[in-house]
Amino acid sequence: MQLNLDNTFTNELPSDKNLENSRRQVVDACFSYVTPKKTTNPSLVHVSDEMLTELGITKEDSKTDNFLQIFTGNKVLKNTHPYAMCYGGHQFGNWAGQLGDGRAINLFEILHKNKRWALQLKGAGETPYSRTADGLAVLRSSIREYLCSEAMYHLGVPTTRALTLSLSGDEVLRDVLYNGNRAFEKGAIVSRAAPNFIRFGSFEILSARQNHTALQQLTDYTIKHFYPEITATGKQKYLEFLAKVRNNTIEMIIHWQRVGFVHGVMNTDNMSILGLTIDYGPYGWLEGFDFGWTPNTTDAQHKRYRFGNQSYIGLWNLFKLANALYPLIEEAEPLQQILDGYNFLFKEQYETMMKSKLGLIQNNDTDSELIGKLEETLHLIETDMTIFFRNLSNISKEDSFSKAIEKITDAFYSPIELKDDIKQHWETWCAQYIERLQQETQTNEQRKQQMDTVNPKYVLRNYMAQLAIDDANKGDYNLIEEFYQLLKQPYSEQPQHHKWFSKRPEWARNKVGCSMLSCSS
Repeated sequence: MQLNLDNTFTNELPSDKNLENSRRQVVDACFSYVTPKKTTNPSLVHVSDEMLTELGITKEDSKTDNFLQIFTGNKVLKNTHPYAMCYGGHQFGNWAGQLGDGRAINLFEILHKNKRWALQLKGAGETPYSRTADGLAVLRSSIREYLCSEAMYHLGVPTTRALTLSLSGDEVLRDVLYNGNRAFEKGAIVSRAAPNFIRFGSFEILSARQNHTALQQLTDYTIKHFYPEITATGKQKYLEFLAKVRNNTIEMIIHWQRVGFVHGVMNTDNMSILGLTIDYGPYGWLEGFDFGWTPNTTDAQHKRYRFGNQSYIGLWNLFKLANALYPLIEEAEPLQQILDGYNFLFKEQYETMMKSKLGLIQNNDTDSELIGKLEETLHLIETDMTIFFRNLSNISKEDSFSKAIEKITDAFYSPIELKDDIKQHWETWCAQYIERLQQETQTNEQRKQQMDTVNPKYVLRNYMAQLAIDDANKGDYNLIEEFYQLLKQPYSEQPQHHKWFSKRPEWARNKVGCSMLSCSS
């Protein structure tokens, strides 16, 4: 296996001088060298053929023992030095101090076809940042991360990627719902890839410790390698950097809202400096459209990270990043101006996105009201988000409102509830929507084709992931492969897979893993 190694992060940034792998506060460093834990009996469960190609690894290479050992942490590739990154973060709104890669170990960086990739193992053992944890991961959470990161990529959502899903051969003790019921589960390791894994918290920890030299080094490094279009110097360079991160963060969250994805734990240590979806923990996909839904049991009371609040949390997190960058700029006003632009940009892009989901191209002053009325109406009766927007493209300009409702009825979990005032609201909105469609110049077929490129037919519903997990725990990995292939083409009809275009089954409504998730992995 020939890889073009180019380890810029460890070559250009300050390292931890203490080489012991002991849990501790790491100061004056961006990372610590560590060695992954050797496992008892590693085995590959699945390999992403697409990521093999992206990284320049052949299928033949992926079938070798050398490949297995490297991507389960049992062997360190020659001329590489694995490491864990140091960062802090605000968790659920509170400063948590040092966090860092507690169960992630970076292997190396490679360049392939002018693309930079950092390769990382999740679940490969403890690091100086593991605190009271063991640095390991279990099969259920690893399946969710592996499948979802690849599914998100094909949905067009900015994301980290996944290369392999492996069993460690060891058992890991976990308390799934943090309720005192600990049990052993199958240990697993995911190898994941991204241009980098730098987070908002990487800057926060250096700023909080007043290590302004390292803060500037990290910021300059990030701009040099990942924002090379920034050519300004001095303070202006760092202001443009914040503006770029703001724009990328907005783009990412707009995509989340478009496909009904809820991250579940938008702490600043889980925010990528590149605007990538990172750290797939207690995430979830909307079943019924609900701005108030959160998949995270830890967030159940206050719902800080609920679907409808993700845009506001994005801004809140950017404020924390701006505070971290302040020592490089020493002026609050220009930072504030960048942050002040967030709400306007988000609202503008959100409306553009929603218009695309509704198949509206022409400008019309009533579109904001039409979108708002739809969001209100969707909350009146439990309505499957994915099915509703996918079926919406079947409505034509010539339909009556009753015909339009008939075409979206499959999205209602309990159609019998569509009566009285609720029915009236739906009829009113459908009538307004059809009237608005009549102002469009595109044909019904043209509009349907456009809508079907932004409204997916297939997403990784929570119950689907749980079915794959249940089978995998029995040694059956067929559903992992089926979903991996299905989710490569989420906008295509794929009639052979039509059974997955369906509402959440009733058995999954309150099942652990389908509706309730925790950070336990």
